[in-house]
Amino acid sequence: MASSTLRRVTKALLAPTLALGATIGLASAPASAAVWNSCDQWGNTNLNGYTLYNNIWGSGAGSQCIWANSGTNWGVWANHPNTGGIKSYPNQTKAINKSITSLGSLSSSYNVSVPSSGAYNTSYDIWDTDHDYEIMLWVNKTGPVGPLGSSQGTVSLGGHSWNVFKGTNGANEVFSFIRTSNSSSGTVNILPILKWIKDTKKWMGNETIGDVQFGYEVTSSSGGLNFTTNNLTVSSS
Repeated sequence: MASSTLRRVTKALLAPTLALGATIGLASAPASAAVWNSCDQWGNTNLNGYTLYNNIWGSGAGSQCIWANSGTNWGVWANHPNTGGIKSYPNQTKAINKSITSLGSLSSSYNVSVPSSGAYNTSYDIWDTDHDYEIMLWVNKTGPVGPLGSSQGTVSLGGHSWNVFKGTNGANEVFSFIRTSNSSSGTVNILPILKWIKDTKKWMGNETIGDVQFGYEVTSSSGGLNFTTNNLTVSSS
């Protein structure tokens, strides 16, 4: 889980002023990057209504490059050392900016190709506009990675079965839903999950959902590993 403070800096696009952004990630992006690629620490662009971020935010990070053929088809090559702690969360972001009760629907379909080694999770990261709450939906994970907080049991919501955890990173509440088995493709109905948190558990009120992010929290990928988002779409009404 990336720290709220660092992610806010990334969202505000203040971080590109850091000198480190010009030096991290010197490896070349894949040849398939027909539209855009970046090896900058905070490299970002807007494509087809989505924002793509390279987002190398953790300490002790190595090299990482992001590429995109479109806003919904992109990937990352990452070479982060085999040490603890999340190094990056390269992601695709869709702005929603609607309260939970005003949403008629909120869903996403994903299709990814991920490595069998390393330590990472493939996850949605959903934020309210005030950054008081962070809802993570892990669709797959590999290696020694785990969520913050304590177990809240298992629930079936949004078309999947999840192990639920509740905790805090010191800046915001974190609700993590870890899919009970790994998946590389599928559709998640996100709105019932938000309503369950709000109405059934009463862990938060009628928050305005700001961003729905999807990406890869990479802890280690020694030697260089490829993470490919073959297709990822977010829709709401």
